[in-house]
Amino acid sequence: MRQSAGEKIGQALITLFLVLLCVSVLYPFLYMLAISLNVGTDAAKGGVYLWPRKFTLSNFQIVLGNAVIRHAYLITIMRTIIGTVVGLLVTLLAAFALSYRRMPARRTLLTFVLITMLFNGGLIPFYIQLYNLALTNTFWVYILPSAFSAWNMFVMLKFIHGIPEALIESAEMDGATPPRVLFSIIIPLSKPMLAALGLFTGVMHWNDWFAGAFFVSDQNLIPVQTFLQQLLSAQDISVVMGSNNNVEALARGSNLSDVTLMSVKMATVMVSAIPILCVYPFLQKYFVKGVLIGSVKG
Repeated sequence: MRQSAGEKIGQALITLFLVLLCVSVLYPFLYMLAISLNVGTDAAKGGVYLWPRKFTLSNFQIVLGNAVIRHAYLITIMRTIIGTVVGLLVTLLAAFALSYRRMPARRTLLTFVLITMLFNGGLIPFYIQLYNLALTNTFWVYILPSAFSAWNMFVMLKFIHGIPEALIESAEMDGATPPRVLFSIIIPLSKPMLAALGLFTGVMHWNDWFAGAFFVSDQNLIPVQTFLQQLLSAQDISVVMGSNNNVEALARGSNLSDVTLMSVKMATVMVSAIPILCVYPFLQKYFVKGVLIGSVKG
């Protein structure tokens, strides 16, 4: 089919816009990567934009060779894995239970869940609640408060409602109990949606720095993103070296002759961002499929 001149111009403009958008997203990442791979004192002179002028791995050696950040990584990995599994389990069970239209007080429960999406008590009441539950300054403050997501539950509920009722009714007529229906019908058919929600939940846990900064005072429990936030707030390398804080312990014992605070910051950003960027492409097809299925069935 031949395109008119106007269609060709429109397509060219759209392509140009998408290319510019892609460049605007990629350039900051490439810039930080170049700084992290460049000698810090040389990068401080300026002129490093897309590739390192004096290549070095010393910045990454300082970051990865430090026990503090390795421990923060362990906290982040544990939080992401446990938090994602718990979140998916709670979301699936809640959505499956509320999918039964004959469930007592179903509408009332759905209303209460909807209210939590629209209103909240604020940060101070939330902190007081966590304190009264003895969750502050514990690892479980990362897991339990975020175990249930009203938005994810409604998305999952819509997906379950899109599953033909004849499948569930025929299974129940054959004597299948609700757990059997869940594991034999709902879960196998919900894998794309579970993958999409799992990706959302996992990225949220990996990127969250807020809980570690405000609900945890034990520096041995902070995740890598909170560590990064503390590092980015440091002013110079002498501050990084001069305190007992985890941030200031980052470069202790290393040769800092060619290292600057900016180069260490950029290396830490890369180390914290690359793992989730490597995982995302492998889950993208499930993410897109899950979102499309959810939107069509919704």
